[in-house]
Amino acid sequence: MANIKSAIKRNKQNEKRRVRNRVYRGVARTFVSRARVAISGKDEEAAKAATLAAISALDKAAQKGVIHKNNAARRKSRLMKLLATQK
Repeated sequence: MANIKSAIKRNKQNEKRRVRNRVYRGVARTFVSRARVAISGKDEEAAKAATLAAISALDKAAQKGVIHKNNAARRKSRLMKLLATQK
């Protein structure tokens, strides 16, 4: 455990940020996995809607700085590619 006042404060800040970031990262992961399941299914409209929701969640996570913007772009690209091949 930290003894220095600034280190204690830094630990508190890091923990707050970790919890906040975890929410956005978890939501993005959930939507991406739902999109993958929907794409592998039969319903094309549901797959499209799930993919758009996943893209929105990834954009929001990137905007908040939880994931890097290139990471979000790569994941979106892979999802769209998967959607295009499943038609």
